[in-house]
Amino acid sequence: MSQPRQVLRSQFYLITRTCTQRQYLLRPDDETTNAFTYCLAEAAKRFGIDVVISVVEANHHHTVIFDRDGRYPEFIEHLHKMFARCQNARLGRWENLWSSEEACVTRLVDRETVIAKVVYAASNPVKDGLVERATQWPGLNGYRQLLSGAQLRAHRPRHFFRADGRMPAVVTLRLVIPPELGDAREVVDAVRDGVEEVERRQRELRARTGARVVGRARLRRLSWRDAPQSERPRRGLRPRFAGGVVARVDALSEYREFLAAYRTARREWLEGRAWRFPPGTYWLARFTPVTCAPPSA
Repeated sequence: MSQPRQVLRSQFYLITRTCTQRQYLLRPDDETTNAFTYCLAEAAKRFGIDVVISVVEANHHHTVIFDRDGRYPEFIEHLHKMFARCQNARLGRWENLWSSEEACVTRLVDRETVIAKVVYAASNPVKDGLVERATQWPGLNGYRQLLSGAQLRAHRPRHFFRADGRMPAVVTLRLVIPPELGDAREVVDAVRDGVEEVERRQRELRARTGARVVGRARLRRLSWRDAPQSERPRRGLRPRFAGGVVARVDALSEYREFLAAYRTARREWLEGRAWRFPPGTYWLARFTPVTCAPPSA
């Protein structure tokens, strides 16, 4: 049996998912950017998710969210399902769009780590040698909107959704710095400083090695059937938590306590005795009439 999923309210997460066979099924073009933005904004509104940033590269995406109501599993399922169907319809595909590996969901347990992961996501195209500056990425990169405060806007993709269906014709999404992170302007300034530092280091690296960035023109000419030739690291760690040592150890200790309480409650429940499941119980709390203890303050 797999480990039970602990879903708590008011948590930050970094979500990463890769395309099947690492194919360039998310190559940066206007239709792909519009479709992913549309599905992201609609899913965020449907499940009450605050999106801090989202960056879509040619074969994967990084999205940082704040889940105020403990609904991120529904959000992830809906986003990935709807976009996969939409993109497959556009490309004339019938097989899986996403890798068979489950989406990597990492809970970010302190403020510094949230900011670091936003910087990581925003600067990922720069780190990968694709463009010189984060704002030059031709696909979806919410870094621009995070700096300016502008909304993301997308129209309903014509190649998949019905014109007379229930899905909205136009959606908008404002990237959010939740008050739990502190002053929004200070957070944005810290993100800008971090991204500019990555850009500076990459410029220095290219100057030493003579390497050049791929560039927007070549990126737009990618075939979605292609994939990177480099070997992908296998059997690595899939971190459940990210943060400073103390915060991460506390989160791991709390999770072990949750597992112990969950196993006890499940055993008693299966034997027909009334028992309260610990806070954070997700699947049983959603699909069965079990009783859960109230979350701590």
